[in-house]
Amino acid sequence: MTKQAIILAAGQGRRLWPFTKDRPKCLLDIGGRSIIEHQVDMLVTHGIERITVVTGYMGAKVRDVLGSRVDYRENAAFESTSSMYSLWLAKDATANGFLVINSDVLFHGGILRSLLESPHGDALAIDFESVLAEEEMKVEVRNGRVLALGKQLAHGDGENVGMIKFTAEGSRVLFAKVEELLRQNHRQVMVPFAVNAVAPSYPLVAVPVQGLPWIEIDFPEDYERARDIIYPAILKSMGK
Repeated sequence: MTKQAIILAAGQGRRLWPFTKDRPKCLLDIGGRSIIEHQVDMLVTHGIERITVVTGYMGAKVRDVLGSRVDYRENAAFESTSSMYSLWLAKDATANGFLVINSDVLFHGGILRSLLESPHGDALAIDFESVLAEEEMKVEVRNGRVLALGKQLAHGDGENVGMIKFTAEGSRVLFAKVEELLRQNHRQVMVPFAVNAVAPSYPLVAVPVQGLPWIEIDFPEDYERARDIIYPAILKSMGK
């Protein structure tokens, strides 16, 4: 099972202003702890032994919160790059396979468990019940295999949760494509751009979230929903 995770936490979270005026969005409080603390705790609980966090905007504050629990890479160019470039900076920690998570996702542990325990080594967590509007990262799936993903897809079967697992082979394929895209000056695209580029030729399997609660926090209304609805739903499902 995958033992390495990368958390991408370099972004400024401008769409969450003013909540991100004095902190990166991964440090927004949910139930008394930051989003990224919830993630780290969940990863450790599910057997992840090494966690690497790619910081950028106000990265020192992330280090103050997480301390020595994780390793760090810094994206000093966070203002002019996006998550694919951040992932590239953590390439040295991915040779044996890895899990990559966006730092703005609050999720039920069952979603992570299903992804990690899936017999398919290269896989994405997908919500097939999401309402797919303009902002959602859509995924096209056929017979369980991911064919394409992107916000601009004309057709989507589900939404990408922002949690993807790769084997050592999958990591090599992905980073070869990332390197190619960076040579073409694609520094401002997100990780799904690279995943979409490899999906037609490399098998990636869709792992459904099975109705378990989760949310990607991009806007103030997402943050409110995370605090008021999603987090209480996660606690309730865990009997807390």
